[in-house]
Amino acid sequence: MAEEKERVYNFSAGPAMLPREVLETAAKEMLSFRGSGMSFMECSHRGAEFKALYAELQERTRRVLKIPDNYSVLFCAGGATHQFAYIPLNLCGPEDVIDVVQTGNWSKKFAEEAGRYCKINIASKSSDFIPAVETWKLTEGAKFIYFCDNETIHGVEFPEVPKVPEDRILIADMSSNLFSRPVDISKFGLLYACAQKNFGPAGCTLVIVRNDLIVGGPKQADKCPIVGGYELLKKKDSAYNTPPTYNMYIINLVLKWIEETIGGLDKMAEINAKKADLLYKYIDESEHWSGIAKPEFRSRMNIPFRCTHDDMQAKFLEYCKPRGLITLKGYRTMVGSFRASIYNAMPLRGVEKLVEAMKDFERDMKF
Repeated sequence: MAEEKERVYNFSAGPAMLPREVLETAAKEMLSFRGSGMSFMECSHRGAEFKALYAELQERTRRVLKIPDNYSVLFCAGGATHQFAYIPLNLCGPEDVIDVVQTGNWSKKFAEEAGRYCKINIASKSSDFIPAVETWKLTEGAKFIYFCDNETIHGVEFPEVPKVPEDRILIADMSSNLFSRPVDISKFGLLYACAQKNFGPAGCTLVIVRNDLIVGGPKQADKCPIVGGYELLKKKDSAYNTPPTYNMYIINLVLKWIEETIGGLDKMAEINAKKADLLYKYIDESEHWSGIAKPEFRSRMNIPFRCTHDDMQAKFLEYCKPRGLITLKGYRTMVGSFRASIYNAMPLRGVEKLVEAMKDFERDMKF
């Protein structure tokens, strides 16, 4: 048998690292979930094992995020990109307007897809910073204001929930930072996140939506796929058809890790800030590296950066591999750059080793 490879520090933007404790628990329960004699992969979504775990997952999600009672928690099959269509189909008529704050690739993609089902107004457009709310060109009578809370490519994150007029309803894509820090759910009409960044494996998306927004079913029922209807998913406990059951099992383990091992989202936020501060500090101090986003809008989850020596980009990636530092190449359209995604499961030691590699690289390359 080949010798087992030591686990690496995976800086991928997603699918991302999972906590070691979660993987170890899943491995122990792989053949028999809680003494059932079955893997949870094999448990029917109509059976007692799944129903018990789903109730536990609902309760834990609400507890960790402090979700008010007037919000529904839905676990949807597929990625967050599905919601680009499901949001307008569930919440808008074809003549309704959504104001989109476009701060990068993912908010741009939402506008393109949602624009097939309702009217879209680009309220502002930027990539390495977030324009002040006062400069947004909002539409009178618009149904919602939409934004992506953390754009993974340029590493731009909203430092706080934008302060919009009281009569405006916020929708947020929080795919890359939900569960990384506390969030006031009551400030949103809807927020959603794919699991593969901070709280589970790819293939499941969490949607948290205020109940009054989904009363009456899809506003464009003739266009909305039945499996994407929020009211039906709420009624059927996210199981109108077979849901991503094993993903939900892993998500429950990750949230248990956040709650019991880490100590909740306040502690998680402290750890994440410490990791980000360590890497940003070195990037700013060294003349051989530079950041991408403006400092006041820097993401704590995704840190894109460049080496000031253009001919050293590929060499640095190769330099990192034997140190167990992988998937540091920047997004494919950002040629010659790096990106360190340091989600919840990335330990502080991983970031420390990356900084050590950057220092050693400077020394060995004789900059």
